Amino acid sequence: MLQNFFMFTRVQSGILLLALSFIPCVPALAFDFNDVAKKARQLAATSYKEPQKNISKGLENLDYDQYRDIRYKRDSAYWRSAKLPFELTFFHQGRQFDSAVRINEIAGNRARPIPFDARAFDYGANKLSAQDLKHAGFSGFRVHYALNKPNYKDELVVFLGASYLRAVGKEQIYGLSARGLAVDTALNSGEEFPRFVEFWIARPAANSKELTIYALLDSRRVSGAYRFIVKPGEQTITEVKSQLYLRENVSKLGIAPLTSMYFFGENQRAAVEDYRPEVHDSDGLSIQSGTGEWIWRPLVNPKRLLVTSYALSNPSGFGLMQRDEKQANYEDLEARYEARPSAWVEPVGKWGAGRVELVQIPTPNEFNDNIVSYWVPDQLPKPGVPINFDYRLSWHKGMQKVPPLSWVTQTRRGHGYLRKPDDSIALFVDFEGPIFKKLPKDAKIGVRVSADGNGEILESHVVQNPATGGWRAALRIRRVDDKKPVELRGFLQTVNTTLSETWSYILPAD
Repeated sequence: MLQNFFMFTRVQSGILLLALSFIPCVPALAFDFNDVAKKARQLAATSYKEPQKNISKGLENLDYDQYRDIRYKRDSAYWRSAKLPFELTFFHQGRQFDSAVRINEIAGNRARPIPFDARAFDYGANKLSAQDLKHAGFSGFRVHYALNKPNYKDELVVFLGASYLRAVGKEQIYGLSARGLAVDTALNSGEEFPRFVEFWIARPAANSKELTIYALLDSRRVSGAYRFIVKPGEQTITEVKSQLYLRENVSKLGIAPLTSMYFFGENQRAAVEDYRPEVHDSDGLSIQSGTGEWIWRPLVNPKRLLVTSYALSNPSGFGLMQRDEKQANYEDLEARYEARPSAWVEPVGKWGAGRVELVQIPTPNEFNDNIVSYWVPDQLPKPGVPINFDYRLSWHKGMQKVPPLSWVTQTRRGHGYLRKPDDSIALFVDFEGPIFKKLPKDAKIGVRVSADGNGEILESHVVQNPATGGWRAALRIRRVDDKKPVELRGFLQTVNTTLSETWSYILPAD
């Protein structure tokens, strides 16, 4: 039939134009998530290739401060001349960033590479030759947006190193990080760090309020496609769509990983003299289960690696939070820990059965990220079969994700004055929330607390906290074996009614 049509139009040329006018015009297909997913699927079907190291010794041998001295010129920011609401600046290769990351722009339904240009960088005091820069490229990028003031574009989100990204909302500064994926974290076999090897960034319109970024992930055992829709605001939202492909089986796949730092705080004093009361990017792990239970686990800096988890089905959300937002509790005018955001992961769709895992690693200082949390699905398909996980990642401050009734505001460790000191451990847990304003004045509030086999509850009671309007649980426990941790759980109640989230605490081994 098709063959006869073309014969007919050739013979009757007068009808040719009329016939062609009825053929619909097919526009060029726009670059989208499916294009990246296809690349990920193709990668997974081939043998893994290590990223090609392409930097000179001059760049590789830069120390931390020397590398930081290389800055992209703000006057050269991508899209600045077009006066678009978003702008891009780029990171130079150097130090550990020895493999280039390909970065593309999507414009007019086409993807085209953003070329590396050494002239767009200020190298500061570094003495680098043309030969040193001959094969250099990008290691990552920043996105800028007028977040706090209409006449200045702040840093909004950063993609740099492996599959790491960080973002901020209004009046926040960078703190914890997110990652595209975690593989075999805290296993004896060693962790595998997947890497974003290529990005495609959609050119925004003149009135755009969001930015779309696509990323291709690759590592020895897994590849993946990602789409990030970044929506700046009081709390910046990153909508994440992912499709993963295994080359071979993995022991532990960590979905929506968050990475943070906890050095010391109210539940764990500094090991050496320090004028600051607390030093951390996050102070707890919050979980909202699919059944409606809220769990709060205060973070610790353990002396030994500590891995714990919560088995759940279809979680409603989890996150590493900075609940304490009072500057007086940090007193660090440079680090500004009180201005660092919390990050909350909200699954889109049903994630099925699995666990939220928390890894806490000993750290001797505040410069190491020693806290990791992520979702581990119970079941994974065979290699080559797509794995889909979508979620909303919110970066917020002053807009905490908290339970509707009451929540933990602080956990303090240590005895007050004791006439007869003993080997017990004292913990004080403060709860605040709207439920306390609704209860009758004669309501009998109590605390229900339990310990695992390595802990003995010696004393537990509650008192009203007139300074906050909340309630304080006072606990005294004894550890059976000091070389083992103790698992504690507790919540406030009246008769048989639960009033608070579950306080779930790990007392690390000495």
